[in-house]
Amino acid sequence: MSGRPWRRLWREWLSPALFALLLTQFGASAVRVDGVSMLPTLRHGELLALPKAEGWAHRLGLGGYHRGDLVVFKPPRTLAAEWRRDYRGVPLPWAYRPDLIKRVVGVPGDRVAMRAGRLYVNGRAVAEPRVLGYWGALCPDRASRLANTVAQAPDHTGLPETVVPPRTYFVMGDNRSPGGSLDSRSFGPVAAWDIEARAVASLWPLAARRDAVPACDGQPYPERRVRATGSLQPNVRLLVATPR
Repeated sequence: MSGRPWRRLWREWLSPALFALLLTQFGASAVRVDGVSMLPTLRHGELLALPKAEGWAHRLGLGGYHRGDLVVFKPPRTLAAEWRRDYRGVPLPWAYRPDLIKRVVGVPGDRVAMRAGRLYVNGRAVAEPRVLGYWGALCPDRASRLANTVAQAPDHTGLPETVVPPRTYFVMGDNRSPGGSLDSRSFGPVAAWDIEARAVASLWPLAARRDAVPACDGQPYPERRVRATGSLQPNVRLLVATPR
């Protein structure tokens, strides 16, 4: 008789919880966008689907990510500003690194640079019509250090560059306003092991306003001041990598 309560606890509670944990860690999961670093591609609050199994395969050296992929990852452990001790205002007894989502712009061996807010990979300007068109009409950053990356070694044109090391990726947010994205321009390339998975689809909300206009005021919590305008349009979609 003494073993029956434990068997019932395992059958009704522990085994489903273990299955859910294994599924979300090694199968598939979802993550919510927090902030505006990926505007105009992603908006604050969107729920994204992640194929965790693919992410684990890439961590183990089976395949890899491509330029244009949207990836979810942990920021470097050495980045003190990205450690948190609360979750949505609730204090926690431990510190953790919240996930970030950015776009892969450089793969191992690539030479990456920024000049006057324009992205260059392997000496060539990258066509980003939607990103540059969006921010160019609002509050483009062309003069800051992040818009003009520091050189590791200049190429034949004199353009400062960063060479992406093996098993790492150079990632950037689509937000090209002043201070709009904390990314590899600040903390360097991201190790493949720290990348959890690609974001492959937006699941929620089902519909969103056509346009999102940021405040461009440089104040904290910019996601609270984004003005959504225009007609409602379907928002559920696949997140196809932008050709690079």
